[in-house]
Amino acid sequence: MSLKKHATTIGIGVLALACIGVFAFADLFVTEYNSAAADEPERFFPLPVLNKADYNARMLALAHVSTSTLAAFLFASTTGSQTANASFRSLTSTTTASTTLKRASSTPAALPVFTATTSVSVPGRPWPVSTLYPDAGALLPFHRIVAYYGNFYSKQMGVLGQYPEEQVLAMLASTTATWAAADPATPVIPAIQYIAVVAQAGAGKEGKYILRMPDSQVDHALAMADKMHGLLFLDIQVGQSTLQYELPQLEKYLAMPNVELAIDPEFSMKFGNAPGRVIGTYDAADINYAAAYLASLVNANHLPPKILVVHRFTEAMVTNYKDIRPLPEVQIVMDMDGWGSQAKKINTYKMVIAAEPVQFTGVKLFYKNDLLPPSTGMLTPAQVLSFTPAPIYIQYQ
Repeated sequence: MSLKKHATTIGIGVLALACIGVFAFADLFVTEYNSAAADEPERFFPLPVLNKADYNARMLALAHVSTSTLAAFLFASTTGSQTANASFRSLTSTTTASTTLKRASSTPAALPVFTATTSVSVPGRPWPVSTLYPDAGALLPFHRIVAYYGNFYSKQMGVLGQYPEEQVLAMLASTTATWAAADPATPVIPAIQYIAVVAQAGAGKEGKYILRMPDSQVDHALAMADKMHGLLFLDIQVGQSTLQYELPQLEKYLAMPNVELAIDPEFSMKFGNAPGRVIGTYDAADINYAAAYLASLVNANHLPPKILVVHRFTEAMVTNYKDIRPLPEVQIVMDMDGWGSQAKKINTYKMVIAAEPVQFTGVKLFYKNDLLPPSTGMLTPAQVLSFTPAPIYIQYQ
């Protein structure tokens, strides 16, 4: 949430990006064959393949499936058994696993199910959600993303406008290191989340109640992400415009391999209101449009899968969630974007995010507003990792 009438302060941030895809790809192998035009052998390099066993094991871990159930799944899995068993040992030795996976049920758990094309699920449980597998090169759930949010023109909208660049990067380095220590089995990727289209109280020349940021500002955000070997999320508040109109205007950035997308239903004013007067909304059709648009860029430019973040803190902000369709080219994160006391945030996560499963989850942490009375302190990484499912995307404002 960017245009709420409160100031936000920040404090912390990022570890250097580890090798992307360490867990995401199965081992590659090389074959030789003779060229028809010459006797010299040519080398053929197959495309990388998603490690489905590792993917499924990590999805079960995020859902806090019991150790016995996870072990049974890995034993039954017919894909990449050595890698799967290594994943099990790694996942059950982490902070997340030690506080959640060891909560074995007193009754026999249902065995997870999966197919060659759809990811794992557990009968009778909402998480993990069975979807089409992502294409090779997918970042989630093999990595956790920690993002700093804001706009360079405003000190009220987040950390990016509140501190000098070098201070922001140092803070982000510290925060990312904290998350890496909290869950050592999940490498952390730093990210800059820049509000590229900002909702406005006034209609403006186009009557759309938005202000688009100039390329120079987006380029600045991209350069910051590049310095950390991280990601850039372009955050879009459409006002009385539409995703269909706004996304193509950012295509040259969204077509880059390290640029992702975030959309904010709070400022999607479908019914003629000015932003900030009422909370806006997106339907599954809007989210599916954004995913399909990103997928077209992935296919046209031979990119790894994109990430689409959808902010949310009320049920009405997203309608028909069951119709949201993650794609092999696009991974979808539903982000709990609300501030308040620990109890309030935990309840909102349970009622709005966990209760309406899509694919992955995230949470936003506010350094100032999460401390307002009656709050007794911000949620810690250990507390957030105890959520079911554990968020894979963390945003700071």
